[in-house]
Amino acid sequence: MIRWLRSLMFLAFNMTLVIPYATVILLLFWAPRSWPYAVCVNYCSLALWSGRFFCGMKFEVEGYENLPDQPSVIMMKHTSTLETYGHVPLFPRTAWVVKKSILYVPIIGWAMAIALDPIAIDRGAGGRAVKQVIRQGKERLADGVWVTVYPEGTRVKADETRKYGVSGAALAREAGAPIVPVAHNAGDLWQRREFVKRPGTVRFVIGPPIDAAAQSPKETNLIVQNWIESTMHEISTAYQTKDPS
Repeated sequence: MIRWLRSLMFLAFNMTLVIPYATVILLLFWAPRSWPYAVCVNYCSLALWSGRFFCGMKFEVEGYENLPDQPSVIMMKHTSTLETYGHVPLFPRTAWVVKKSILYVPIIGWAMAIALDPIAIDRGAGGRAVKQVIRQGKERLADGVWVTVYPEGTRVKADETRKYGVSGAALAREAGAPIVPVAHNAGDLWQRREFVKRPGTVRFVIGPPIDAAAQSPKETNLIVQNWIESTMHEISTAYQTKDPS
């Protein structure tokens, strides 16, 4: 019951903040992109703080020394909502690859479109979506903006993995950019479609950069997936509980 109440306070706090913050971003539609992005970073930082304050969800990052100096493609495990806003204050300015329908959400989706300048794709578009990610991703990287890809395409259960989509690896190869693999155990504390959040520490692990030009995108995907999934076995209790070894 206590966790439920704490989770309710966490939700109420963030819902109270998100509309004013989104409104400020909308009012900055005329400004340089760095201005609404700074507002977004501030909100995401507050959301991380509120998770710790209300629910005991602490946050630590490992592997900052692995971040390249040049704009890169982040390929990240996707098991929770926490990593979507949680990684924003932790990395250089980044554009997300998202499903197009998110940007149609009144106020919040509109603000996301302005602040994050995302690459909005139709998941059912197949090869056209991959080409879109490559084309627009190269533009973002050339402008000094990193690109965040969730290669599984959607949130998965904390102990599961799906086939990794090829768009992130293809973009990195075409743009000559490194891939930064990221694993985390946020799903141990906050699973998809779950209201109650559990206390604990979210470990956010940044892996060594991967050269996408050294092999085909499919081979690169396997390298990225092997690193992320092996790291998940090390840091996630859900993986460790499922894996009898």
